Amino acid sequence: MFERLRVGIMGTGRIAGVMAATLKEMRGVACHAVGSRDAEKAARFGQLYNVKKTYGSYQELVEDPKVDLIYVATPHSEHYKNVMLALSAGKNVICEKPFMLNERQAKEVFAFAEEKKLLVTEAMWTRYMPIRNKIKEVLASNVIGEPTMLTANLGYNITYKDRIQQPALGGGALLDLGVYVLNFASMVFGNDVADIASICTLNNLGVDMQDSITLRYNDGKMAILNATVLSVSDKSAVIYGSKGYIVVDNITNPEGLSVYDNDYRKIAYYKRQKQLTGYEYEIEACFKAISEGWLECPDMPHSETLKMLNMMDFIRRNNNIVFPGDEVTEEQQEQVPQIEAQAADQDQSGTVETQVETQEQSTYEATQDQNNSEATQDQGVSGENQEQAVESRSGLLLQMSDTDV
Repeated sequence: MFERLRVGIMGTGRIAGVMAATLKEMRGVACHAVGSRDAEKAARFGQLYNVKKTYGSYQELVEDPKVDLIYVATPHSEHYKNVMLALSAGKNVICEKPFMLNERQAKEVFAFAEEKKLLVTEAMWTRYMPIRNKIKEVLASNVIGEPTMLTANLGYNITYKDRIQQPALGGGALLDLGVYVLNFASMVFGNDVADIASICTLNNLGVDMQDSITLRYNDGKMAILNATVLSVSDKSAVIYGSKGYIVVDNITNPEGLSVYDNDYRKIAYYKRQKQLTGYEYEIEACFKAISEGWLECPDMPHSETLKMLNMMDFIRRNNNIVFPGDEVTEEQQEQVPQIEAQAADQDQSGTVETQVETQEQSTYEATQDQNNSEATQDQGVSGENQEQAVESRSGLLLQMSDTDV
């Protein structure tokens, strides 16, 4: 048992800065160290956020004997090797969303963490927030009757970021923003998904810039989800019931819930409680888990992370979105050159519109049966390296915004 949790931050981008500032204001927690591939960047970060130890490599960071928990805030494409590095050094880990590029990587990480008896969890911050329980409470009160449908959207104009545009960096709207709307649907309706229909707009590198996703559940409920990196959205969600509806303001960090009856009258409003940044809740959850000897956080169990990645893998396959290291089907191998040929006729900043009908998407449940069968086989832990990515270029200045884009 320890009285003070010492955190080491891996990466020096904007969200790393938000986390450092959050840790500084928390009790019983300290931002002990930061690591970067650039010693000067680490030093500047340390000076800005008053971090005691700064390291010019991730290896040095994970070897610091005083660090209890590593917070991984590197590009998506680097998560697998960064988390495995920390686990190999005997460190507990919380890794930014999306946890990995695909479900296969996540399974390998979880298996390795279990072998090492270490905590590893995904920093999907909305899962840890108290207002999540308020949504459940309002739904359970039956004030809006039986919920049957929800909508959720998230959009920012962030196409200028390399990590959004490039397949090698795990780019696209789905992994960066779509993960939020999928998690929201999961928190409200669960994961008993029967069908997934999706359509997207691709850039000239075959990466999704906009996604429209519809989930149909086995009990008949539906979730209509949208994510875009081309435009700004209101970031809201609406849960529709037989007697009324709930509007959630800002799904990335809910500011409040408005409840309406069947005459469209607002009958209740629940405001978000005072917080530091919203990042504190996931760190508190890690503190609790480590203290109790748990290998996962109840608010974001491994099964939930795997389910979100499983659905995103399915959506990417059906829209021919391929990242380095993906297991590519024969059909995708045939279709990717067609996308590249289309892209050759486009301006670098243009987009290639593609409509992928859901001929195979009704087989989502069948793919789960196949995955469950494969899960019984020993997958081992892969040590494959991926292309090295450039850290976030957004600098070290703290911007206390409501999301980590």
